[in-house]
Amino acid sequence: MENSKIKVSTGYRVFQVINTIIMILVVFVTLYPFIYLVAQSFSSDTAVAAGGVTFFPVGFTTATYKYLLSDSRFFRYYGNTIIYSVVGTLISVFGTALLAYPLSKSRLRLNKFFTPFVVFTMYFSGGLIPNYILVTQWLHLGNTIWAVVLPGAISTFNLLLMKSFFAGLPEELEEAASIDGMGVYGIFIKIILPLSKPILATMTLFYLVGLWNEWFGPFLYLDDDALKPISLWVRQLVEGANNVDIGSSGEASSVQATLKSATMVLTSLPIICVYPFVQKYFVQGMTMGAVKG
Repeated sequence: MENSKIKVSTGYRVFQVINTIIMILVVFVTLYPFIYLVAQSFSSDTAVAAGGVTFFPVGFTTATYKYLLSDSRFFRYYGNTIIYSVVGTLISVFGTALLAYPLSKSRLRLNKFFTPFVVFTMYFSGGLIPNYILVTQWLHLGNTIWAVVLPGAISTFNLLLMKSFFAGLPEELEEAASIDGMGVYGIFIKIILPLSKPILATMTLFYLVGLWNEWFGPFLYLDDDALKPISLWVRQLVEGANNVDIGSSGEASSVQATLKSATMVLTSLPIICVYPFVQKYFVQGMTMGAVKG
């Protein structure tokens, strides 16, 4: 039997061409800023100042990276960011799951009260000054890691997304485990969490990126320079308000114009490296979590 060929219409071919062109433009617009940063970080100060850098480095040099990696502050700030991001992500993901699970059970008492109460915080907050007073004066968390990871530990949007995912899981599994004598926490840890890898990976990515780029919280609560994250230093570099002392040597002065770009490239690499490992769960977690509310 000969294979029948599906005849593609002219209109569909035109759509494919236009769609391909649009996707190429979107990819270009998305990637170009990062490509430009990489090219600028490897270019000479003169080329950057003259505006001659586009896709490829001009006057290729690694002096910027050599200087940056020789600065002990960079590694100290980088280490702080890693600690804040890892600890904060673990607290946030586990806390969000722990709260989303009972909220996904409509049969529980006071569920109809707590869910609107949680949603209320998505639109209204106590304000910046009361929050600052709460963290620094009442809880005495200033100049500690907890001032960075605890105030925004649970995102309402992420909580509702995870709640919807949990609500979509078959309840028969929980009932069977309950009949076998497994308790609530056993069901949550041994059954619900293993089935929730897509949404957990999505939440991990959301929280990790947020904490990695967080600078406003550390800006408010951390006065000790040794506790600052790399994102706060990058922010100061971009605004030119950091008073970075790079010395008066020829090598130091040659890296001034490209220091910002090199710092941004180095701070972006960990997130870029993490994303491929959670990409396969990301779309599944987002779509499944948005199906049932």
